[in-house]
Amino acid sequence: MTLEFDVTSQLGSFLYRAAFNADREIVVLFGHSGAGKSLTLQFVAGLLRPSTGRIAIDGACVFDSSRSLNVAPQHRRAGYVVQELALFEHMTVAENVAFGVPRGVDRRQRVRELLSFFELDGFGERRPRTLSGGQRQRVALARAIARDAPVLLLDEPFSALDDALRTSLRRELLRLRAELGLTILFVTHDLREAHFLADRIAVFDEGALLQVDAREQVFKRPSSRRVAQLTGGSNIWSGHVAEVAPGSVVVEVQGLRLRSSGSPAPVQVGQPVDVVVRPERINLHRGAPAPGEKANIFSARVVAEYAYGSTHTLHLEPTPAGPSMEVEIAARPYEVLGVATRKEFSIEIDAGDVHVIPA
Repeated sequence: MTLEFDVTSQLGSFLYRAAFNADREIVVLFGHSGAGKSLTLQFVAGLLRPSTGRIAIDGACVFDSSRSLNVAPQHRRAGYVVQELALFEHMTVAENVAFGVPRGVDRRQRVRELLSFFELDGFGERRPRTLSGGQRQRVALARAIARDAPVLLLDEPFSALDDALRTSLRRELLRLRAELGLTILFVTHDLREAHFLADRIAVFDEGALLQVDAREQVFKRPSSRRVAQLTGGSNIWSGHVAEVAPGSVVVEVQGLRLRSSGSPAPVQVGQPVDVVVRPERINLHRGAPAPGEKANIFSARVVAEYAYGSTHTLHLEPTPAGPSMEVEIAARPYEVLGVATRKEFSIEIDAGDVHVIPA
């Protein structure tokens, strides 16, 4: 295991508590500002000392409160890139990268390899201020991994860049993970960025790690109503259990019955629950779809719509009863269905896309 992390820390009135492992993957630390994401990186890097707990990097313990062990940052095998990059403006690109190379390693050779890897050949003698934003990011990444560290810590490194450059660097980061086998902790509050990069997502809120799981599991199967809210869940409804059968649960929400393929915890008839359906998992049909035992089919009317680039967000009101819901569809299905002129549709939601959480 490349990174083992189990830490509790009291910072004034703020209580931080998180435990997770990571190994040759990108773990996105997601949450609002002040949730504890950047603190996690600082604890791993050794810039802050937790109150209690244990941290190990590549099998070597770097912090253990029970043994009063706290390895200095320069001796931890973790590269760190902050949002401001913190490049040395008085040094050349090559000197910046060389700064991260450990003793006993051929610095010139290591710098040449890294400049080539990041497509910075010919930029070695340039000063950081003469580079574009993307080139500066690549220099910061090259310096961070020059230490031959198995763990890379990235604190919102792309937030100040334009969309096209962010997309390019995200792809670069995926290549970096794949080719070098790094464990990467990536801090962001951008849902699109989290979805693009993450192998797993760790959701933080007010100092607590609420859920850490595979990317799709976090989005489709949030562990709580709060996780669903934080991860962009727009269809989160309060309801109660109407039926329980082997392998399925039927819930009632504002007069609409929805079948779910199950609940993460046992439920009973009459029990209050939260129901979550991702907006991209709801299907629209012009005619009635073929009924299936795993499908929820009902009618609804489009009452509002918004376009976001190539995606359309529709607001629906089920008929005759049911909760207001949001649907996301791409431009092509929007055109084929004729949503611009037609407002009445049949709605289909697979039972596997209806997530039930005990309230």
